[in-house]
Amino acid sequence: MFDYFSTNVWLIWVIVSIICLILELSSGDFFILCFAIGAAVAAIGAGCGLTVTWQIIIFAVVSALSLLLVRPALVKKLHKPHKERLSNAEAMIGREGRVTEDIEAGGYGRIAVDGDNWKAVSADGSAINTGTRVRITKMESIIATVEPVNE
Repeated sequence: MFDYFSTNVWLIWVIVSIICLILELSSGDFFILCFAIGAAVAAIGAGCGLTVTWQIIIFAVVSALSLLLVRPALVKKLHKPHKERLSNAEAMIGREGRVTEDIEAGGYGRIAVDGDNWKAVSADGSAINTGTRVRITKMESIIATVEPVNE
């Protein structure tokens, strides 16, 4: 089997390229794709009869050029930047839920939003009864400020 691979080195490069493509599917940042391109070009070099030393040089150079030229173009084209990317508690603003524990006037209660339970306070300081639909208007740490939703 070793003799087979030593006479068909191009096949090893093809396998490396395919493995890199599979790994790229799990990451999606186009970094490993550059090594897949380098391995594919090295496979072509091996098919043309270049020595293993030249194949490795071709792999390194093409991979480096891909990292410098191909990856930035792909990232710019396919990963459009968003003006504002909300995360964690900020993403909760505007979501609706139900009061699970009475929100007392000027005090706290609890709400359920998508199965998560949050400590809540009324936006205007009024009491809100259990079962009332509410919308989150502000998040301060783990405390949601809510207002009733007019149904």
